[in-house]
Amino acid sequence: MPRILLTNDDGIAAPGLHALRSELRRLGEVTTVAPDAERSAMAHAITTLTPLRVAEVRRAGKLIGYATNGTPADCVKLGLGTLCPDVDLVVSGINLGANTATNVIYSGTVSAAIEARLLGVPSIAISLATLTDPIWSYAATFGRQVAAMVLDRGLPPRVLLNVNVPNLPRSAIRGVRITRQGDSRYVGELALRQDPRGRPYYWLAGAYEMTDEDTGTDAWAVANGYVSVTPITYDLTAESALQPIAEWTWRT
Repeated sequence: MPRILLTNDDGIAAPGLHALRSELRRLGEVTTVAPDAERSAMAHAITTLTPLRVAEVRRAGKLIGYATNGTPADCVKLGLGTLCPDVDLVVSGINLGANTATNVIYSGTVSAAIEARLLGVPSIAISLATLTDPIWSYAATFGRQVAAMVLDRGLPPRVLLNVNVPNLPRSAIRGVRITRQGDSRYVGELALRQDPRGRPYYWLAGAYEMTDEDTGTDAWAVANGYVSVTPITYDLTAESALQPIAEWTWRT
């Protein structure tokens, strides 16, 4: 029976985590290790200056997972290093909100899956493209389908899958597209405000700017009703720039 480590960045109580857990348990044994509170937009942060604490989480007397004060990447390190060291697949999600285009850089959901791949375990990140009124059922079912295929077929070295699902019922999904990472992004704004004592503080705000018109991108696919499956890797080398930059005049 396959062994699966499940994690997220929305926290151990997140509905998307439990919807996905219910589906993944149809494939094998699932161990859940998740943050004890929301840790969104943590990217690939890891904890080095404070202790990591772990607590069992139970419902109706049954163990459903482990909660930690760490980041999503910490959760994977803890899971693979101590709590469930022998697993066949790591799944991160279901995140509330899309992780497409440049959002991938900030995403704790995606970074948890990247950490698994760094540690040599195939992994998937799954996100639902909404922040309100989520429809978890189809995203969870599709997540199980992807997990089953990865367990059966494996993944190329250093490659993981970033899956984004439109917030639609199955009947309204137009299909599945294998995509590349797009260029759309959040345009951030640091709003200056005052606390009740009149002291100034800043709050990061802003809005998502959809700029991708290329039908091969993840952002376009999700915006047009398709499930996006993007193979990604953690090698950030700009291969196309190696030769042009090597032709500069370098002196020592």
